[in-house]
Amino acid sequence: MDSLVYRYDGSFPGLMCCVFEAIARKEHPAAILPPDGDATLYPEREIVTHPVRAARVLTAIPKKISPRALRLVQYGYLTCDPRRELLVVEFLRLGFEKGGRVTGLLQDDRVSDLLKAVGHLEREAHLLTGFVRFSIQGEVMAAVIAPKNMVLPLLAPHFRSRFPADSFLLYDKTHQMAYFYQNGREEFADVEELTLPPASPEEVAFRRMWKRYYDTVAIAQRENPVCRRTHMPKRYWNWLTEMQPENNS
Repeated sequence: MDSLVYRYDGSFPGLMCCVFEAIARKEHPAAILPPDGDATLYPEREIVTHPVRAARVLTAIPKKISPRALRLVQYGYLTCDPRRELLVVEFLRLGFEKGGRVTGLLQDDRVSDLLKAVGHLEREAHLLTGFVRFSIQGEVMAAVIAPKNMVLPLLAPHFRSRFPADSFLLYDKTHQMAYFYQNGREEFADVEELTLPPASPEEVAFRRMWKRYYDTVAIAQRENPVCRRTHMPKRYWNWLTEMQPENNS
């Protein structure tokens, strides 16, 4: 590991330029940090984002490694692992050396660590396909989530296919990112803060009906708090309608 830190713009093309620089210069940076990342005592190299270089790396991944490797890299960038940039760079360094068989080298930490991070991302996205609770806000359905990983790109296709004729907004409070869908058009946008207006009387009535249904179908004799927390982690409860007090509905 070199005593050097890469500082990049935080974007995925910027990360691909970090890959380009690390391999071209034969460097192993100690960390790869976004502009607002922590200060370090190591010397820093600023990695400028060059679209052409980023495109060269992206084109080379499926050709010289595999399409699966490209998907792992794209998903790796979305994970909450604090080392995600290094995981991607070191995985690709190994991938360009070993080719398509790299994804099977599970005994290598450069592969297994990335797979674990991506697995965590995919599990969280899967859970949220069932935990998102939309509310009617005028002509739009809106929901707020607070995931650990940047799951919006994984959630978007699911809800787009479920509500193709509706307009909806999904806001990621953790990463200050929103996904908009309307009339077949979609957009991701950075949104620092989003405060939804108070629920309408009709919306409140629907929430109460859902809570009543949830409580009615429950079997008290089979209540198992540990099992419920396993399948419905408590960190999601703040955004679940059925878990809110009656006076908050």
